[in-house]
Amino acid sequence: MPGINGRFDGKRVLADLNALRAIGAYKTGVHKPTFSEPHLGSLDWLATRLPDAELTATIDGIGNVFGTSAKAGPKLLAGSHLESQNHAGWLDGPLGVIYALEAARVINPDPDIHGAVEVASWCDEEGHFGSFLGSRSFAGKVTEADIDAARDRSSDRTMRQALHDAGFAGRPRLNAEAGRHIGYLEAHIEQGDTLEGSGLKIGIVTSIVGIWQYRISFTGAQNHAGTTRMAVRKDAGLALARFCVAIDDSFPTLCGPRTVWTTGRITLDPGAPSVIPGGAEMLFQIRDDNPEVIARLEQHLNQMAAEVTAQGRCAVTVERIRTGVPAMMTSAFQDTIEAAAAACAGGKSIRMPSGAGHDAQVLATIMPAAMLFVPSIGGISHHWSENTADADIVTGAEVFVETCRRLLAG
Repeated sequence: MPGINGRFDGKRVLADLNALRAIGAYKTGVHKPTFSEPHLGSLDWLATRLPDAELTATIDGIGNVFGTSAKAGPKLLAGSHLESQNHAGWLDGPLGVIYALEAARVINPDPDIHGAVEVASWCDEEGHFGSFLGSRSFAGKVTEADIDAARDRSSDRTMRQALHDAGFAGRPRLNAEAGRHIGYLEAHIEQGDTLEGSGLKIGIVTSIVGIWQYRISFTGAQNHAGTTRMAVRKDAGLALARFCVAIDDSFPTLCGPRTVWTTGRITLDPGAPSVIPGGAEMLFQIRDDNPEVIARLEQHLNQMAAEVTAQGRCAVTVERIRTGVPAMMTSAFQDTIEAAAAACAGGKSIRMPSGAGHDAQVLATIMPAAMLFVPSIGGISHHWSENTADADIVTGAEVFVETCRRLLAG
């Protein structure tokens, strides 16, 4: 007979999530930057609970937490992350970790289930020091030089120093063991309003978008703001503003149905109100799961830059600084999530792409991978007011556990 932990318990899921919410609490959310005291406290909290799921806990040399099983049979890897964006929500990351923990608590003690769920909490999914450093390290895609170069985007603290301060320096970084896992499963809040707006309970992720990022630079002529006539100015800031408007006017005719684009940081040089800016720069990002769409939009950006430059007032250059490769989720795993949702969520599910990046896109490069979403109230995320109804959290957890059970059985 399975032990007392071998039964799904929605109240336990909610209690665990609220326990993590209390570590680094900020208003109704949390503030847990990577390697901050609240983040490290969350890692320790998880490590002390993994034995309840018959797992051995390890925190490796980059801050990943692993729960590994000695049970015979196939192993399914599941998890997410425990750090947060600054002053952000309580579910972005922890939901997937606790779902994985609950699945392990239900499945691993059950002698009638051949195989086990292993749990991972990936470090720095939110990118305080870099891009998916924890999961990429596990996939063998982070070098020691990468760690040497990594710095906290807020404090400029080096990752080496942060690892030393956390007590992780000198520990080995664990890598994926070929053939150990049948695949990877991750759960997350949707971070959008598709599910809530449609009255649905489960999103079955079909793909995770690639993210392409650009530095667009404008070079004009710095001059006195009071004595230079408007007709002869070469205002780099004005050229940048017009370029932004031109993007919004022209991209809708070229993009795909799920393409999104965002202008990030804008800087003017010198940025004084009495000086016409001679230089300006904008960071620009495009997200889509179709590289052909991105190629078309990038070509258009370069064409726009050439046209502005040809007008003779300001020169414009477009530099790609990040290339994102979309990740396709494994179709058989999607089918399994859909079957579990039919059994546990009344079939209220939909297949949908993810517009946000997740560790699953890294794991998908080395093993079959899949994701499921639960609704986000108001579609809000990366903000302390982020939330999901308790009933939806419990339903999602039950679907997740059932998905794990079916994947191991299959």
